[in-house]
Order: sequence, then structure tokens, then C-alpha cells
Amino acid sequence: MHAVHPIGFELGKPSDMITACRISLALCAAIYFAIGLFGYLLFGDSIMPDILVNFDQNAGSAFGSLLNQIVRLSYALHIMLVFPLLNFSLRANIDEFLFPKKPLLATDTKRFLFLTLVLLAISYLAAIAIPNIWYFFQFLGSTSAVCLAFIFPGAIVIRYFFSLS
Repeated sequence: MHAVHPIGFELGKPSDMITACRISLALCAAIYFAIGLFGYLLFGDSIMPDILVNFDQNAGSAFGSLLNQIVRLSYALHIMLVFPLLNFSLRANIDEFLFPKKPLLATDTKRFLFLTLVLLAISYLAAIAIPNIWYFFQFLGSTSAVCLAFIFPGAIVIRYFFSLS
């Protein structure tokens, strides 16, 4: 939900954001409920706290192997769909931090492309350099939310107040 305010700011009618938030919350709740229910039905009492870990085990059947591949592909699709949303907020915060006096990022194509390419390059280099993605997810989950929610906005406010004096 950290992208609500920047995306709402970009919309023509801010009232559209209320509908978008309600739809996205309903979809997320339905998806999480379905994952929990079907995960329990599939794995029973032996379900792990991270449901994806269950799919690392080989079921020993062709259907189990197919199911593993489908889950892995759906997770890859999930990452591909979530990455732009996370990148949107990160790019907007970094732009505001580095270029506070410039016009909106949406109006400057060169700056938008430059920041996007730099963030993608850093992401790809990190993906190549980190051998086990689970350790990175644990680190990223614990730090990125804090940085996006508290550190970057606080740094922007501090920079704004120092620019006034």
C-alpha cells in the first residue's frame, strides 16, 4: 500500500483511487484466502509456514512435478507483475531525493529512463550476485518496507527543511 499516494497523485481524478484500493484489497484477500485454503488441502498438517517451500519437495509423480512447475511459473509471473509497482515508488522517492527542484518525473522522459535503467541494472546485478534468493527476500522484506515508509520520506523532509534555511 506504499504506492497508493504516488499513484493517486498521478491519476486525473483522485476519487478513482478509492475504487482502485477497494478492488485491490478484495482481490488480495481472495487470493491469500485461496492460497491458504488450497495449500492446506494439498499439504494437510505438514504445510510449512512459507508455502513455496512445500513445492521444493519432489512428490514422485508426474502430476506433482507438473504442479511444481506451474507454481514456479506462477511465482515468476507474480514477481514480474509486482516488480513494476515496487519500482514505481522507489523511482519516485529516489527522484525526489536526488532532484528536488526538477519538474515531475512523469514529464521528464530522459530522467525517467535514466533512473529506470539504473534501478534495473542494480536489480539484475544483485540477482546475479546473490546465490540464494530466499536470504535476499528475508533481508529485502525487512529493510525495504522500512526504507520506503520511513527513511526515504524522512530524508526528503529533512532535505526540504535544510533547503529553506
